[in-house]
Amino acid sequence: MSGGGTGPAGGWLARMLARPNDSREKTLFVAVALALVCSVAVSLAAVGLRPLQEANARDDLRRNLLIAAGLLEERDERADVEALFERVEARVVDLGTGEYAEDIDPDVYDARSAVRDPGMSTAVAPGDDIASIKRRERYATVYLVRDGDALEQVILPVRGYGLWSTMYGFLALENDLDTIVGLKFYEQGETAGLGAEVDNPNWRGQWAGKKLDDAEGNLAIAVVKGGVPRGDEGAEHKVDGLAGATLTARGVENLVRYWLGEQGFGPYLERLAAETGGAGGTS
Repeated sequence: MSGGGTGPAGGWLARMLARPNDSREKTLFVAVALALVCSVAVSLAAVGLRPLQEANARDDLRRNLLIAAGLLEERDERADVEALFERVEARVVDLGTGEYAEDIDPDVYDARSAVRDPGMSTAVAPGDDIASIKRRERYATVYLVRDGDALEQVILPVRGYGLWSTMYGFLALENDLDTIVGLKFYEQGETAGLGAEVDNPNWRGQWAGKKLDDAEGNLAIAVVKGGVPRGDEGAEHKVDGLAGATLTARGVENLVRYWLGEQGFGPYLERLAAETGGAGGTS
């Protein structure tokens, strides 16, 4: 009786392997077989590593959020991000009404996916699209930093186009809803050494303590080309521009102003101010 591997398939494989190593058929067979084995290995690795990749992405997002809020030092790689984040409460907001969307889980909701869904987003009219985002999600996740029951900060996700890329970041406000705690970008593709300086701690440090609104309650925050003049009466609302990166700096100003306005978090900030006695929303 014949042993295993002598059937049609086994016989074909044996004949193929018995061919000379320099034969065209064997070379092609080995290349295809190797490609199939590698593709299976890569697929299995990708599936197996996906939970770890997702956990790393979540931790990186949280780290940047905590940096914006001043709760984590920039270079502190040993901090317990999970423990620090326990002070932060995530809530999903209906941007149209400013109300919390209690039926949407912030741990599951993905704003980037929502933007691509016509049922979960709206087109931004060109005249209103100062941040050049084209579409705006109907809901957004905000983050509340509390000390017990007292609200300390609110952290808003912001995004907008610079010179080459969409910049994604967090803007943290004190509980008066008028004073900036910090601004931190976690994703951007601007020019290295120029526009990419939006993530330079020295430049970002200028934002801390700046006021959003002027005495009349109008949104006044601005990035000034060439720098804020010494003795400028409105300096508390202004940040120095970026040398050689005027369009990127203008993009940062525009995205901040868009997301603090009526099409962004304006309705939410007005409602939150009424509830907490904060400074109120922006105009």
